[in-house]
Amino acid sequence: MAAYKYKRIIAFATLIMTALSIGVRAADIEEVKYSAEAIVNASTGNLAPYMIGSWNADRTTMKNTASAVFTIEKEMDYCSCKRFSWGAGAELMSGYNHEVRYERYDDGTWGSEWMRPAAVTLRTLYAEARYRSLYAQIGMKDHQSKIVDGRLSSGDLVRSNNARAIPGITIGFVDFRDIPFTNGWLQIDGRIMYGKLMDNGFRRKQFSRYYGLLATDLYYTYKYCYFRTKPSERFSVIFGMQTAGMFGGNSKYYEYGKLHHEANIGFRFKDLFKMFFPLQGNGNGYYEGNSLGAWSLRARYRLQNESEIAVYWEKFFEDGSGICCRNGMDGLYGIQFTMPGQQWLGSVVVEYLDFRNQSGPLHWAPGDHKKPTIGTESTGGDNYYNNDSFGPYTNYGMSIGSPMVLAPVYNLDGYPEYLYNRMRGAHFGALGNISPELAYKLMAGWQKGYANGRIPLPYAKSDISAMAGIDWQADRLCKGLSVSCKVAIDRGELRGDNFGAMLSVAYTGSFDLIK
Repeated sequence: MAAYKYKRIIAFATLIMTALSIGVRAADIEEVKYSAEAIVNASTGNLAPYMIGSWNADRTTMKNTASAVFTIEKEMDYCSCKRFSWGAGAELMSGYNHEVRYERYDDGTWGSEWMRPAAVTLRTLYAEARYRSLYAQIGMKDHQSKIVDGRLSSGDLVRSNNARAIPGITIGFVDFRDIPFTNGWLQIDGRIMYGKLMDNGFRRKQFSRYYGLLATDLYYTYKYCYFRTKPSERFSVIFGMQTAGMFGGNSKYYEYGKLHHEANIGFRFKDLFKMFFPLQGNGNGYYEGNSLGAWSLRARYRLQNESEIAVYWEKFFEDGSGICCRNGMDGLYGIQFTMPGQQWLGSVVVEYLDFRNQSGPLHWAPGDHKKPTIGTESTGGDNYYNNDSFGPYTNYGMSIGSPMVLAPVYNLDGYPEYLYNRMRGAHFGALGNISPELAYKLMAGWQKGYANGRIPLPYAKSDISAMAGIDWQADRLCKGLSVSCKVAIDRGELRGDNFGAMLSVAYTGSFDLIK
């Protein structure tokens, strides 16, 4: 199996390099950037504190690490004066990671599984191109939200910067484009992505075969469609919808240490269409795949001194009741203030997240049953980020959505689902410059977990987390050298009492490939 896995990686890398060679012949390359970074972090807990392990694509989740990260990237030119442009990049990470112990039940006995990331991992590998306003990408690349600020926010509810990049193919618009006949007052942007999760090994090792669902060989899709009013005006709004889903794969259901039943769903080409336009597929009223999404809104106003204030909102949903906004106040609410240039207070974010309603705990859909005696419908029990057929909405155990919701990677008893998705929390983030070379970032958060509608707890668990970081651009010592230091703490029953620190030293440079 290991040999087969590396053959697939080699084949995938060959495909990317072929795309690169085509791009080299098609256009002159102005600049290629590269970097080498050394990262060391240590923690008192079983895993890194919440505000060190989150928002960095699962690079520093482990308790103790000593890693080297190598990156090379040619950025795509977004200038509208060029019809064609392309970009490509790769990131390789190698080093030591501390083991994490997960309790497991297998073959009639209880035991432990010690797990750690591979010594060498390919974090990103992609090629992208645009022709006029059209965009295409192949590979795996870190994702940034258009609604929330990835530097300071608690995270996008549908696709944040918390989990590893998922390999796949993306097509759509390169960015916002004017809608004809609106004179630039209304723009549109949209993309659709299909990919394949590669975390089978993690899911099998972390899962305790006593009770629950083990879902492997899953496929993934993500798409969004946003509209934006004229951005040159002082007041501008982005609004629209984003959705994601998992489909295909193999699902095994365990009850009290026994395999109850198995559903080998697999992949068919028509599944791509069914996940784009959800269709009933099994005769019982269920829709294909695990679909979720959010209505999204961001309104920005530019002040006289060019500073900006923005308010944003993401309304999470997993089915029709959520789409119709029947799940109460559930969602993400935020406000951000940003100053131009290098100010002592560059940007500040305050957010509130509420997932307590989930359309209520009861669910009864007559269409799910044969000859139901009760015709009244009660659509509730959404169980955010969990799914009865395709498991949790994660990649390598990390939440693809909001990292504020405690992800299954933290379930040391081997339970595969989100245990505290009924929750609420508040989040604060700020950054700025102490001097031209010295920048800081502060983050703090509070959250309270009420378990979920199917697995209640006798009492709620809460947590307070905080982080302080300093970035030093040490060009005076060596051009391209930078040093970063972070300290973080967790206090409470939800995440435990943890303290951790991280130090990274990076060197960045560039060269001309073709003049």
